[in-house]
Amino acid sequence: MVERTQELIELKNLGAASVNILRAIGVNTYDDLKAMGSVQAYRRIKARGINVSKVMLYALEGALLDIHWKALSPDLKERLVEESEAEDFSVS
Repeated sequence: MVERTQELIELKNLGAASVNILRAIGVNTYDDLKAMGSVQAYRRIKARGINVSKVMLYALEGALLDIHWKALSPDLKERLVEESEAEDFSVS
């Protein structure tokens, strides 16, 4: 179980580079990431011109679920990608 105040670096799938990227978009804690959601965080990262792959999206979701990103189901991965690429999804 993830502690609400847990530092980002302590979350599964997130290393120093990922944490620095998240801080650049205003995500500093697990609660910040949870409030924003993995898809919105991924879209904000991409909107800043930071070159990340879909693995970053999976890693963020896995961090929220406290599981390794490779353990995400193919259906969940597909849904995450569809949501991240949806035209009507606003980045605020």
